[in-house]
Amino acid sequence: MAVAGLILGILSLIGGWIPGVNVFPMWVLGIVGIILSAIARSKAKKAGQPTGTATAGLVLSIIGTIIALFAWIACIICAGALGASALGSGLF
Repeated sequence: MAVAGLILGILSLIGGWIPGVNVFPMWVLGIVGIILSAIARSKAKKAGQPTGTATAGLVLSIIGTIIALFAWIACIICAGALGASALGSGLF
């Protein structure tokens, strides 16, 4: 689970910066990564195992979720502004 959370965190972090990829809400991957990493971290703590991978997945998923969410909201705002501009100029 820790590796899955780490991979989802990396995907959300990288995908949040790429405009074409951010059409799919990459923040969803980040949220799933946060959940998986948190579960894996608590299980590893209880078992007395190292928690490094789970912690890295948690941190990357949180950062990736924030970045992807801001980029996704910015894309929605830009599309709305473009639509309003097109309506105001008489194109539609």
